Amino acid sequence: MKKLELLSPAGDMERLKMAVAYGADSVYFAGTSFGMRSFAGNFSPEELPLAVRYAHDRGVKCHVTVNTMPRNEEVDQLPPYLELLDDAGVDALIVADLGTFTLAKRHAPHCQLHISTQQSVANYASAAAWFDLGAKRVVLARELSLKEIQRIRQSVPQELEIETFGHGAMCVSYSGRCLLSNYMTGRDSNRGACAQPCRYQYALMEEKRPGEYFPIFEDEKGSYILNSRDMCMIDHLKELMDAGVDCIKIEGRAKSAYYAAIVTGAYRHCIDDAAAGRPLDPVWRDEVEHVSHRVYSTGFYFGEPGQYVESSRYIRQWQICAKIVSCNDSGLAVCILNNKFRAGDALEVIGPDLRPFPITAGPMWDENGNPLDEPKKPQMRFTLQLPKPVPPDSLIRRQVDLSAK
Repeated sequence: MKKLELLSPAGDMERLKMAVAYGADSVYFAGTSFGMRSFAGNFSPEELPLAVRYAHDRGVKCHVTVNTMPRNEEVDQLPPYLELLDDAGVDALIVADLGTFTLAKRHAPHCQLHISTQQSVANYASAAAWFDLGAKRVVLARELSLKEIQRIRQSVPQELEIETFGHGAMCVSYSGRCLLSNYMTGRDSNRGACAQPCRYQYALMEEKRPGEYFPIFEDEKGSYILNSRDMCMIDHLKELMDAGVDCIKIEGRAKSAYYAAIVTGAYRHCIDDAAAGRPLDPVWRDEVEHVSHRVYSTGFYFGEPGQYVESSRYIRQWQICAKIVSCNDSGLAVCILNNKFRAGDALEVIGPDLRPFPITAGPMWDENGNPLDEPKKPQMRFTLQLPKPVPPDSLIRRQVDLSAK
């Protein structure tokens, strides 16, 4: 049984560093063009080689998304952009458009070519055809069951790698091919600018009664008729390995560095346990409940998931208070503030390869050594006494319900 590669999102340099610190085997991100998350932050031409070098120095591979469907006027911009990625040392390009794929073979010859889920690869013939054209990996359509994935694995060359989405937001449309955002807001979902109108709450309006809205009630919360739950396959990693999946992808380039760290860390430990034949440690399973998310499901892996019509409400029950920059052997930690807290508050510490543990906020000092009762200014540096030493990039968080529609 082959161990799953863990592919984590990196919307910007901060999120890339956290994904790397918390155990990603590879990260995926985008430049400022041709990526399906135009609001993720992304990397400028100057930042791209720095990001690749940072990841490579720590043994982590870099995949760059070039998975929009470019128009005629954009195609001329592709060759120099692809050459930039090739020169930066990018390991793989995630592409969806056949023309982009062909140009990438010519202008980025050192990059592997991975076929995006936007291409909707849903059968072994399609997967094998992409392999014959030169693809190293296919990212399968999200609508496939585990049995269908297993059939594809058995029917294509073993050299062709199979990647599937395992965690994060799901799209109501087939493999993300949606026009609703374009129609309602003018933001093109197939060019990285989706406004997520599937998450809106809708009402009925009768043709002869303009402006008179009739609510659609599924229950007292209303009805979100296009809404979908978030994916979570952390309980089923061995099944994915047994089916022959090579890589599991975490969705979330537009999400926070905290999300990238916590979800990556949880899957890292659970993948390692599954590969070693150990039972899943509930501590790490519980970690995916500590990030902002919608109600979880297993998507289509075990059959039709059914439509979720309650609400698009995020579950937000934890907040990051500070990031730990360094910590000495006595537990004296230099921190950067994210959200205010006070001495005496009940907090929790989590870090790279560090089991979460509770603390009560103790003595703190500002940069000049003056005692602090409450660090207030965002991004200020301060020192906090911890009960034991922790690694850099550890996080201090607290439980607080920030859930909202």
